[in-house]
Order: sequence, then C-alpha cells, then structure tokens
Amino acid sequence: MKIFLAKRLKELRTERGLTQREVAEALGIHSVTYLHYEKGEHEPPLALLADMAKFYGETVDYLLGIED
Repeated sequence: MKIFLAKRLKELRTERGLTQREVAEALGIHSVTYLHYEKGEHEPPLALLADMAKFYGETVDYLLGIED
C-alpha cells in the first residue's frame, strides 16, 4: 500500500504542476513530511489521507490503489 500511495501522490502532484512544498502548505504539513509520504518512507494518518484525497479530487481508494 505504501509504495502505491507514494506513486499516486507523485503522479497527481506532477500532473497538476505543483511542487511538494505547495502541496504540503495546502495540507498544512511540513514539506519534508510530504516528501516522506511521496517517497514511501512513511504512511500518513487516516485524517491526512482523507485530506489528500479531497485536495486531489480523488478517493482514498484511488490513492491506495484499491480502485483505478
């Protein structure tokens, strides 16, 4: 799950032309923290995962690779 989430986060961010810093600021987290999620080094808490899905206009299932 962690690796698929990392891949999706990076894909969504780059498709939208955003920097890691911009996404992190929008989510209210430190940019290094977001970097760790995008590299698959850490998993976000559920509330933040929901915020990420809302920010990107996707479902949590999509972010986790459960649905396409």
